[in-house]
Amino acid sequence: MTRFLRRPTRLLLALVLATLGLVAAPAAAPAAPAAPAQAGGFPSVGTNFAAAGPYAVSSEDNGTNTFFYPTTLGPSGLKHPVILWGNGTFTTPDNYGALLRHFASHGFIVAAANTTNAGSGQEMLAGLNTLQTWNGQSGNKFFGKVDLTKVGTTGHSQGGGGAMAAARDSRVTTTFPLQPWLGNPAGRGTALYFSGQSDTVVSPQSVRDDYNQSSGIPAAYAELAGASHFIPANDAGAFRGPATAWARWQLMGDTNGRGLFVGATCGLCSNPQWSAYVANARLSGGGTTPTTAPPTTPTTAPGGGFDFWQWLLDILFPGG
Repeated sequence: MTRFLRRPTRLLLALVLATLGLVAAPAAAPAAPAAPAQAGGFPSVGTNFAAAGPYAVSSEDNGTNTFFYPTTLGPSGLKHPVILWGNGTFTTPDNYGALLRHFASHGFIVAAANTTNAGSGQEMLAGLNTLQTWNGQSGNKFFGKVDLTKVGTTGHSQGGGGAMAAARDSRVTTTFPLQPWLGNPAGRGTALYFSGQSDTVVSPQSVRDDYNQSSGIPAAYAELAGASHFIPANDAGAFRGPATAWARWQLMGDTNGRGLFVGATCGLCSNPQWSAYVANARLSGGGTTPTTAPPTTPTTAPGGGFDFWQWLLDILFPGG
């Protein structure tokens, strides 16, 4: 059975298990090294990227997308960068609400696709199209307050694959998918690929392969030690801090965020909470960033000889 058939089925069952409360609790977020405050006019949060940002958050749903944004838009003439979000299979923005509000509290406008199948990336780009329209409409609360030159894409699982697909749009600056399923690696902008060491739905090696195929752009790969596939649910657990740091660095010019990913003392390089981290020379400026050990072999199916996943697939797809 190919991985293309296995993964949706594994994801369906794992979502049921997650609903029953059988998913491990997320680990604490790592601390980043100190660095100068960022440029661009947004309030600094120091290096505590996992904590809520300085903005109160509002949201609205236009049917196609749910938007999370700072309640007071454009203070002192600021324009807010955009994050496009894609959900995992069978999930909606509500399943990731704490993470999406977290991004907005840091000053981002988040457009989350209202679909359980975000893999094409088109549903995510629909949110960007809407923001582009609103940004040009006199009288709209978003009028002139959206920074359409600073757009990032992210998402979980199938939505991570959608984030990679959406990143091929010329308006997108960076992509940072969480445990992306399928999709084609980013070929432009910058990229950070997150995986979970104990993810049996989307193997760490498949995500590492996406990173390896992104050698033509500045890119990094980060593997969270012991993480299952469902850590990103709700507030994204230990993924939240580094994802926010990356978005702040790439879209706000926050040099505190930069310190987590590159340099002789890069935060993820030496943190044991991350079982693997590597940044290519295009990102690290010549390969000076140290790396952790390579990713571990993906976890196999439980059962000591009884392959539960194969048994389930044989029932659902007899003869398949």
